[in-house]
Amino acid sequence: MKPALTLMFQGTGSDVGKSVIVAGLARAFTDRGLRVRPFKPQNMSNNAAVAADGGEIGRAQALQARAARVAPSVHMNPVLLKPQSMTGAQVVVQGRVAGQAGAAAYQRMKAGLMPAVLESHARLCAEADLVLVEGAGSASEVNLRANDIANMGFARAADAPVVLIGDIDRGGVIASLVGTRAVLDAADAAMIRGFVVNRFRGDPALFADGMALIAARTEWEALGLVPHLPDCACLPAEDALALDHAAPRRAGARLRIAVPILPRIANFDDLDPLAAEPSVDLVRVRPGAALPGDADLVILPGSKTTIADLAALREAGFDTDIAAHVRRGGRVLGLCGGYQMLGTDIADPDGIEGPPGRVPGLGLLAVRTVLRGEKRLAAVTGTADGMPFAGYEMHMGRTEGPDRARPFAALDGAGAEGATSPDGLVTGTYVHGLFADDRQRGAWLARLGAPPSPLRYEAGVEAALDALAAHLAAHLDLDRLLALAR
Repeated sequence: MKPALTLMFQGTGSDVGKSVIVAGLARAFTDRGLRVRPFKPQNMSNNAAVAADGGEIGRAQALQARAARVAPSVHMNPVLLKPQSMTGAQVVVQGRVAGQAGAAAYQRMKAGLMPAVLESHARLCAEADLVLVEGAGSASEVNLRANDIANMGFARAADAPVVLIGDIDRGGVIASLVGTRAVLDAADAAMIRGFVVNRFRGDPALFADGMALIAARTEWEALGLVPHLPDCACLPAEDALALDHAAPRRAGARLRIAVPILPRIANFDDLDPLAAEPSVDLVRVRPGAALPGDADLVILPGSKTTIADLAALREAGFDTDIAAHVRRGGRVLGLCGGYQMLGTDIADPDGIEGPPGRVPGLGLLAVRTVLRGEKRLAAVTGTADGMPFAGYEMHMGRTEGPDRARPFAALDGAGAEGATSPDGLVTGTYVHGLFADDRQRGAWLARLGAPPSPLRYEAGVEAALDALAAHLAAHLDLDRLLALAR
């Protein structure tokens, strides 16, 4: 067998479209008959997925695996950083928690993580024809270049050619691409074989001179100008930066669902299927604003640090808003960390999230949570309210109490799961991915009084990946990209 080809995609910054372009190319090359594997050496995200071989990886790599029509593996994202504070993160290596580190300490750790990164890359190369690598953040972060494993450090170690992506939609794309060339040292700059300008709007002919100027100033090949593709909006986002681009209020919606957005929100793609529903106005509420008083449902999403986010929720006054919502007869759903917040208290005797201690919860469910033991990472199926569902669990700790006598769901092979208040208004569950299942989402919408929905969410994601692949094939030379790979 021939050794796999590798091609790396780095960006001039975060959120320039690296994840989406790799996903689209994974589908495009897979449809050409190649065995494709996505790879991201180091990811920083609290939006994670359970891999088929156990452990967790970034949500973007799970989407890219889906685009390549293969099961997600921990080796597709061997280092995952899950932020727990402004300066510290949980470090996950090849799917398993390896510890916690502040920003400075992690910089010292990186050199020791390169062997695991290269091992995972080699594993994927052994089973693939083409490995598409996604960098992290910006290629121009030369202040972090020492011991880098995410961008040029990996590219040099693996001898992986690089394509640099710039985002014209945010402005300054010429400066960002030319500036990246200016700050890179010669050996790193030599790894970049070409550039792509992403998210263009308007007449491409108007930017022909811009492409030529970038090519002349950088001496990199202009590989394509990719127009903005609205279909990408339904693909799960990797970065919480996506929450800053919330859709406008949906006029004429039958239901209003409010979600408080807290600092360490996790697995927020749970909300994407609801945002896609034509009958739902999904309102993401930042601290400083009040939860809308006319909400039909309030969802408390997952959190990487439940205790800290609970404190942030109280500081924002959301606890008062939620209590008033329940007094008016409104429903509340807590997902994972949100479920833990709904109980009477949360104990962290081992200091998993911070200093050991116990804090009061919102008291809307008669359950108590102890953060202890191994993280549960599992795909699950079951029924809730008579409707089947498929999802996954990703959490630490156990939650017990009287309201567990009214479980949210029955898991196949595992029994009762979650809890419900005596009046049925407040529900908590550890299951993520509920609303991606059309059956379960439809049951929730019917319970809230919405008409049957025509939305088929998972089919829509597949259609979006196909459209993305066709879009990239039309605007990038796939044969040239393969020729650049080695």
